[in-house]
Amino acid sequence: MTVTYTARVANARFGGFSQLLLLWRGSIYKLLWRELLCFLGLYMALSAAYRFMLAEGHKRYFEKLVIYCDQYASLIPVSFVLGFYVTLVVNRWWSQYLCMPLPDALMCIVSGTVHGRDERGRLYRRTLMRYAGLSAVLILRSVSTAVFKRFPTMDHVVEAGFMTREERKKFENLNSSYNKYWVPCVWFSNLAAQARREGRIRDNGSLKLLLEELTVFRGKCAMLFHYDWISIPLVYTQVVTIAVYSYFLACVIGRQFLDPAQGYKDHNLDLFVPVFTLLQFFFYAGWLKVAEQLINPFGEDDDDFETNFLIDRNFQVSMLAVDEMYDDLAMLEKDLYWDAAEARAPYTAATAFLRLQPSFQGSTFDITLAKEDMQFERPDGADVPLGEAHGDFLQRLLPVGPGTAAGSLLGRRLSLMRRKNSCVSEASTAASCAGTSALDGVAPECDCGDLLLDSGLREPELEPHTGPEPPAPGPDAEPFTTVPMTAPRGPAPPWLPSPIGEEEENLA
Repeated sequence: MTVTYTARVANARFGGFSQLLLLWRGSIYKLLWRELLCFLGLYMALSAAYRFMLAEGHKRYFEKLVIYCDQYASLIPVSFVLGFYVTLVVNRWWSQYLCMPLPDALMCIVSGTVHGRDERGRLYRRTLMRYAGLSAVLILRSVSTAVFKRFPTMDHVVEAGFMTREERKKFENLNSSYNKYWVPCVWFSNLAAQARREGRIRDNGSLKLLLEELTVFRGKCAMLFHYDWISIPLVYTQVVTIAVYSYFLACVIGRQFLDPAQGYKDHNLDLFVPVFTLLQFFFYAGWLKVAEQLINPFGEDDDDFETNFLIDRNFQVSMLAVDEMYDDLAMLEKDLYWDAAEARAPYTAATAFLRLQPSFQGSTFDITLAKEDMQFERPDGADVPLGEAHGDFLQRLLPVGPGTAAGSLLGRRLSLMRRKNSCVSEASTAASCAGTSALDGVAPECDCGDLLLDSGLREPELEPHTGPEPPAPGPDAEPFTTVPMTAPRGPAPPWLPSPIGEEEENLA
């Protein structure tokens, strides 16, 4: 039932959409011609009555009514209300299609996780997919008039092969007043669990993957049920319909051509057919017809979903995937580009020009800069490497004033920071030198201690203990455990912050 014209508009060309205007099936002409004839007939009847049947006094009164209707018809917000409504309907229409239960992902997982080439394994796989197809048939039968006409009773579902007679008894014996489209999904879960116990599904991860995909499939069936249950609020549909119909009812009177001899404003021309009013009716009423057709895509309109086709397609491909195609692999062979450094498929003569087009690298690859604009800028024109310019930047940030105590302190602090950073940056080298010298019996050579000595920040040595000795342990006390003291720590790693706070106290 779907009208497909994708191939007709594959390439944009002059008047590309004009060839679509002559199509009848699924066209706006097929939807709107009855309403258009009614509107035109009513307009022509009023025009004939005004011209040939009314007396002069009645004509003057009718002319005032025409002016009044034409003046106030524009107060009806047809474009605003109708535009939002059609947008809502189109989004809802596409969302319903995305909720169509397709078995493609589920059949691949069943084929890859339910093992066994014997009749038992084949029965498991086919039954699992039949349960999934049965659930889809039950929900589509509940929301689609075309599917319900195909399967009006459960006997038709059994005769079609989607359900066995034993399964129908269990289905009908289940006491529930609600729609039971979900029952085959429960059968699917129970059968998958039984296959896991028998070892047909080899691990719990595969069973989990299978049930998760079944949950997605069942969720789409549930969404179709809810879309069918929860419609667009009736009040919104009524407002849009009343707005459109009342507007064109006013246009039937307000767009009449009046006698030019009466000298009314904007009535200098007398015609019999209101061309632009008909175009306006065509657009606005056609817009409403679009919403009317798309609000329920499970009917039998030209552009409604082909649900029966989907049932046939899904049932066939799912059975092929889990039965005839199960464990059916072609012999592994080296591909055509096995030894090629750069694999590239050939082009036909009609597409050979595509090989000459360069590949897209990014939108900035075409930007060109002057040579002088590509040079790095050094601060204040200093001729030093870029990595050594941070000290001068820090010097500018510190508010050092000449001749002040604060300036002297900050200057010493900055000098200390520079020297400490120089020492810490060589910490790893000094530590490795110290370790190597200790192994060779040679004193390590490192001038980091001189920095601390010069700045007066060397840690004080520990004084010997002069207090009373601790009491000796009694005879029943546990012996002391001697814990070796760790060696003094070396210089701090470069990623740790230097204790500037303590150094500032010493400087002060």
